[in-house]
This record gives sequence, structure tokens and C-alpha cells, in this order.
Amino acid sequence: MKIEEFKSGEYTRQYQYKSFSPTKVNDSWTWEDGRINTLLAEANRKLGALDAFSLHIPDIDIFIEMHVAKEATKSSKIEGTQTEIEETLKKGSEIAPERRDDWQEVSNYIKATNISIKKLKNIPISTRLLKEAHQLLMQGTRGEHRNPVEFRVSQNWIGGATVDDAAYIPPVHTEVNELMGDLESFLHNDQIDVPVLIRAGIAHYQFETIHPFLDGNGRIGRLLITLYLVSSGMLTKPSLYLSDYFERNRTLYYDNLNNVRKLNQLAQWIKFFLVGIIETSNKGIDTFKSILKLKEEIEDNKLTTLGKKLTTAKRLIKYLYRKPVVTAQDVLNELKVSLPTANSLLSDFENLKILNEKTGWKRNREFEFTEYLNLFK
Repeated sequence: MKIEEFKSGEYTRQYQYKSFSPTKVNDSWTWEDGRINTLLAEANRKLGALDAFSLHIPDIDIFIEMHVAKEATKSSKIEGTQTEIEETLKKGSEIAPERRDDWQEVSNYIKATNISIKKLKNIPISTRLLKEAHQLLMQGTRGEHRNPVEFRVSQNWIGGATVDDAAYIPPVHTEVNELMGDLESFLHNDQIDVPVLIRAGIAHYQFETIHPFLDGNGRIGRLLITLYLVSSGMLTKPSLYLSDYFERNRTLYYDNLNNVRKLNQLAQWIKFFLVGIIETSNKGIDTFKSILKLKEEIEDNKLTTLGKKLTTAKRLIKYLYRKPVVTAQDVLNELKVSLPTANSLLSDFENLKILNEKTGWKRNREFEFTEYLNLFK
């Protein structure tokens, strides 16, 4: 299949509307557009540099947790969820009631991401893995009764109050299983010579076009990209997440997806996708460099002034890399120290300008590792 000659599908008459029946993608893809080759080479190079960089950072998994929190916040924001990264680091009981539903959705995304990546060691990228991720995503949320863990058995649509004024109507539910089976086969087909990043871009487009679940398709479709890059060996650590790029270019993101369906412009979508890989890899490398610089400044310069408290202070800073918004009770529970010791350490970190107290209260104070947190905003 030549990308420039790709026909995305056709609209099929249902009872009172037309749904889109996409062309299957399990094929050997070629292209003549030289710009795709240039972007693909650069994207491979940048992604390789990001992965190599992540492998040389001590305790990288601690910092990956913050990348996942950022991805969950941005991916959910595309869908209209309004939760800030600081809130994802708190317990549900600490979130204002009117913001708790949004917080739950983002927290579920973090859980679904972390568990799915662990499962890749035993389960290949598959419809089974995506269904299990979807179940985690929907738990306790507004969509929990909309057939979690199963592909839809009814029609859904995008945009519009009803199917009659919808901006896009995905394939009828009776086509979903066959289309998702074709997509899974495409990701695993070792008889075709299609680069991993091209497969990832086509797979994300196809997943969003199929829209196999009643709810949560955007988030699962974006998670699919990272899961596939890890499962294929392109990433050793899950250090690349594209939702920040998609969220910043939201109109282009949706326009490029829609233009494949409407105008068969798959080449343009692939180029947009590869630019996202390049930009996100660059940002990821810059973030890791900034983390190392900040880490060195704090651990080699600031903490060394604490004398006998140094050992405990090092344990606290390691905790703050994972949870950069804390209370004295958090520190007490994590470090297994007394409350006076926890408060004393927090005061030391505040005096060293590592932490900022955010509430202005005398009780239930909250401390933020602002300089570090800002690296993920």
C-alpha cells in the first residue's frame, strides 16, 4: 500500500445515518514523499538519544513517574478534564469535591499506564492489554458503566449532541472486532518491512478512527503509542509521551486525523506525528538534563550544609523526586521519623529554598518542590 494512494474508507448507510468503514491497515506500506524519510530519520535519531539518556540517569524510574503524571494530565486535558499536575500528586481526600471527578480520571490514567507497562513483560501489545487498560481507566469515573473492558456493542459518535449532528461517526459496532484484530495483526506482522514509528503513527490514526470503546478512546489511543514503542524495543523506559504535543497543537491534531478520513491525507498525518516525536524527544532530553543539573545543585551543594541530618535529608529529597508536593504527615509516614523531625527537615528544606510552603497556614501546611515541579509543566 502506497501512503500517497491510500483510500481511508467509505461511509456506509445505517438506519438513519452513515457510519465510516475504514480501510484495514495490515499491509506493507511504502511512500514517495522524501519529507517522510527525512523526518523519520530525525525522529529515530532523537528517540534513540532520549532512550540512551534515560538509561544513564540514576533512579530513572522515579523521574519516569513524573513523566507519567504529566502525560495523564495532558492526555485527559485534551478530553476536557481540568486537573493540574500538582493535584495528581495528592490523595483524593485532599481534592475539592467539585474537582474530584476530574482528579479520579487522571489518577486512573496514571494507574492504567503504570500497570500496562508492567504487563508488557508477559502480555504483548494486544486488544486484551488495551481492554484491561480501559477497565482501569474507567474505574469509579463518569464512564464506569459504559462497557469498560469490552468493545462497544452500540454506535458512538464524536461531536454533536446526537448522531444526527455528529462531526464523525465511527464504524458500526459489528465491524469493531474485525478491525481491531486487523490493527493488532499490523502491529505484530513481521512479514512486512514497515518502520516502528510509521506503524505507531498509522496505528494511532486507525485506533481513533475505529473508536472501539464507548468512552476513553482518546486516552487509550494515546497510551497505545507509548505501549507499542516500549513493546517494540524502541524505548527501554517509557520516557516519551506525545499528549503535551497533541494538546498544544490540539486543532492541528484533530484536523490531521479528520483529513485522513475526509481527504485521504495519510502522508500529512504521518509527518505531523513524526514532528511530534522529534519535538517531544527534544523536550524530554532537555527535561532530563535539567533534572540532573538541579539534582547536582541540591545534593552536592545545598544538602551538604545539613551536617548530621544529611542521611535523612537525602532520603527526603529522593522522596520529593517522586512526590514534589508533601505535608509533614507524608514525610513522617515515608521516612518513619517523628513529627518534630519531619517538621524540622521541612523547615531546613524551606530555608535552603528547595521547598516552598504553599498554604500560609500554621497547621496542615503543604510544601512544594516548585523548581522541580516546574520542569514538568
